[in-house]
Parts: sequence; C-alpha cells; structure tokens
Amino acid sequence: MSQSVKAALDMLEQQIKELDEILAQASSDLNTVAGVERVAKWKNCTIPLITQHVGPKEAQQFFNTRPGPSFTNDLLEELSDEVDVYRSFLTAMVKDLKTRSGP
Repeated sequence: MSQSVKAALDMLEQQIKELDEILAQASSDLNTVAGVERVAKWKNCTIPLITQHVGPKEAQQFFNTRPGPSFTNDLLEELSDEVDVYRSFLTAMVKDLKTRSGP
C-alpha cells in the first residue's frame, strides 16, 4: 500500500470518527441545531481534504451527496440519518481505496 493511499485512508477514518463524535455530542446535549451546524462545518472542511488526498472527482461526489427528505418530527433522528449518509459515503470510499490499492 502506497504512502498516499495510507494517508488517504487515515484521513477518511479520522473524518468518520469526527462525524461520529458530532452525533454523539448532539445526542448527549440534545442540541440538534448545533449538531446540524457542526455537520455542515465538518462537511465543508472535509471536501478539501478529499480533494487533496483522494481526488477532485470524489470530492465533487461528496459535495453533491445530500440526505433525502425526512418525514419525521424527530430532529435527532433526522440528524442521525444525515450522519449515516455521509458515513456511508466515506466508508464506501475507504473500501474502494483498499480494493484499488490491493493487499
């Protein structure tokens, strides 16, 4: 595995960890408004990292990733759904990088 792939994987794992921490914080303090704001800020910081470590095409795909419509009145569940969308995208990117880089 090349150093650049390892750096990309490390960055993606760190971003997933940060995203999970945002959700945990919002769940513990029940402040979903701040959680949504933190997720938006996190996403804006993650896009240039993906551009740098993975590539502009993948960063554009991440930028275009949006959660679907929500039909619940539970704000924490809506935040959790949004986090799941981004986590799934990053997890798929990790899997793809591992597959492309070989054993």
